[in-house]
Amino acid sequence: MALYIQTNYSSMVAQTNLSSTQTQMQTTFARLASGFRINGAADDAAGLGIAESFNAQVRSYAVAERNANDGVSMAQVADGAAGQISNILGRMRELAVQSSNGDLSTNDRSNLDTEFQALSGEIDRIGNVTSFNGTNLLAGAAATVDFQVGIGTSSDDRITVSFNGADTTELGVNGLDVTNFANSQAAITALDTGIQNLSTVRAGFGAAINQLQGAVSNLQSTKANMSASLGRIRDVDVASETANLAKQQVLSQAGISVLSQANQSPQLALSLLRG
Repeated sequence: MALYIQTNYSSMVAQTNLSSTQTQMQTTFARLASGFRINGAADDAAGLGIAESFNAQVRSYAVAERNANDGVSMAQVADGAAGQISNILGRMRELAVQSSNGDLSTNDRSNLDTEFQALSGEIDRIGNVTSFNGTNLLAGAAATVDFQVGIGTSSDDRITVSFNGADTTELGVNGLDVTNFANSQAAITALDTGIQNLSTVRAGFGAAINQLQGAVSNLQSTKANMSASLGRIRDVDVASETANLAKQQVLSQAGISVLSQANQSPQLALSLLRG
């Protein structure tokens, strides 16, 4: 075997292999510490691009899910208030039927009308105060709200909910009274129409709630599947990386030992010169 002083090829090979092993160990340590297989573009450039795209989509689906839940809450607030108005309309109809009875005096009907007018005012008050994050839900003409329940820009990524007015004017029960027989009879007819109108409004709220809840379920499923796909691309396989680390530690120790021995070769040449 040739011996050289200026060039120690064995040492250089040992250094190169040891450096490579140390680099691999650093990568393995980074993966185990972070929990991610991809910590930078150098780890997997193509995989990083896919992972970043998937991560952005997962986060967007989470926001869309919150949007849909907000829509559910908004429609539930409106329907809850409409339910109270429905109860009031029922009581007003009772009063109108009672006032239609022929044995009542003018004073009796006046007393019934006092409650009747108070209930009518309560309908308008509920309509005026029922709101969600500053948006009035029941007063005045119909309003529409768009909920972004997808992550794109097409019409399929949005659900539009109509919040139809449920005050006395919109329901057609304003200006009623039960002060006499004729007015009481007219009130019964108008209240029947108002109750039907309110039922239509509430049916719309119920349909919106069901549609938005369906969107929430779909978004949760999609987000879970996307997260699983992201994990398969980005997350570290702990068992595999732990095995790699054990192998790299053995190679590192062997490399250090070989490098130490290779560095002794010039000393052998020097011994021959001293010979």
